[in-house]
Amino acid sequence: MLKVHTYSVDKSALLERHTVLVKRIAYHLLARLPASVLVDDLVQSGMIGLFEAANNFDNSKGASFETFAGIRIRGAMLDEIRRGDWVPRSVHKNSRMISEAIKSLEAQYGRDVTDVEVAEKLEISINEYHQILNDVSSGKILGLDDLGVSDDVIEIAHSHQQDEPYANIEQSFFKKSLAECISSLPEREALVLSLYYDEELNLREIGQVLDVSESRVSQIHSQAMHRLKARMQSWQN
Repeated sequence: MLKVHTYSVDKSALLERHTVLVKRIAYHLLARLPASVLVDDLVQSGMIGLFEAANNFDNSKGASFETFAGIRIRGAMLDEIRRGDWVPRSVHKNSRMISEAIKSLEAQYGRDVTDVEVAEKLEISINEYHQILNDVSSGKILGLDDLGVSDDVIEIAHSHQQDEPYANIEQSFFKKSLAECISSLPEREALVLSLYYDEELNLREIGQVLDVSESRVSQIHSQAMHRLKARMQSWQN
């Protein structure tokens, strides 16, 4: 009985100490979400993730609780956002259109393509292209953890790994391939991803570092993620 009581107290203390982690992740995600998404909703779903992390954490695995909890918290928030189904179909359509255009142009030219070239390929103005990037950035959550593994992109691999006997090996190759793609991005796009996901700066702070507007940072981030999806498309097959 004493052991159960002690564990309960320890778990409660663990939850209390890491509430700030839930709020930090919530505000980090909120920076790229529409105004219709409330931070309180993210915090609520994040607390559920934190509670699940406290129940399932095994310190014998080597990872710290904060690392383990951070993954569970972010995942719970993303699940809640996806369940909301607030993204118009046009956003998904435009997202696929951009990735396909980038893939086609890079195969044709054998190099990184510019936003001007993508806009010309899509037969739209550069201003229209930038607006689409902003819309997609606000309508689709794509997260990277410390090694540059995208929460959404990784689902490409999950769909055909779960029933495979060599899933762990395949997942390792997937992460390696994705990391190589990230390192090959144009310098500014790679920097934005690093500042956002590794340094956990928000879009406004990144804009100050790069001396560009918050809107422009959103566009750079969105194009970087579409470039990654185009280059990782073989994992969808």
